[in-house]
Amino acid sequence: MSFELDHLVVAARSLDEGEAWLRERLGVPLQPGGQHPGWGTHNRLLQLGGGVYLELIAPDPSQAAPARPRPFGLDTPELQRRLADAPQLVHWIVRTQDIDAAVRSLRYRCGPVTPMTRGALRWRITVPPDGQPAGGGVLPTVIQWDTPSHPASLLPDQGVRLAGLRLSAPAAVLAMRPPVDAAAVTIEWVAAPAGGLCARVATALGDVLIGEPVAG
Repeated sequence: MSFELDHLVVAARSLDEGEAWLRERLGVPLQPGGQHPGWGTHNRLLQLGGGVYLELIAPDPSQAAPARPRPFGLDTPELQRRLADAPQLVHWIVRTQDIDAAVRSLRYRCGPVTPMTRGALRWRITVPPDGQPAGGGVLPTVIQWDTPSHPASLLPDQGVRLAGLRLSAPAAVLAMRPPVDAAAVTIEWVAAPAGGLCARVATALGDVLIGEPVAG
């Protein structure tokens, strides 16, 4: 079974802080997203072309502390220390039309399939119980959209394009990677002592790197 690249996740201490950081680099504003009730997070979005988008996520101060860990490791001291320096590219998501079969095909544990909603959007997504993505964020989460329109199609095209994604991890992690169809986007898997994600984004200001490249 193959998967399609769906979206990238950038985490920040707050949405305003994250958008200011991204806007300085990409030259365009993000679009309003919404709250994730019960998860203690909210987001803003940016279309990246080819059915792919960027999600900026942060803790939502208007919600009570959730009963479970926030997704993408937002509650971990390590990520909180990194976010004190700057927003971080922390994860990526792949989509499928049959999430149950897709999860069975994986060679790593990505967490149970969990239904979620935001406004009119409905989806099912794998959620690790501890909130931390597999492989330190290098092995993707899986999502299935249960609404007719994909979120990327609802976002304005501001001319920003994802051009490449570099994923670095130890060989044992790379051995578990799933097959991903990313259309015109180059996905590069690199063996390295430490994990890392780096996206190359084409903008009117030139190519911009989001994330830290890790040497192999």
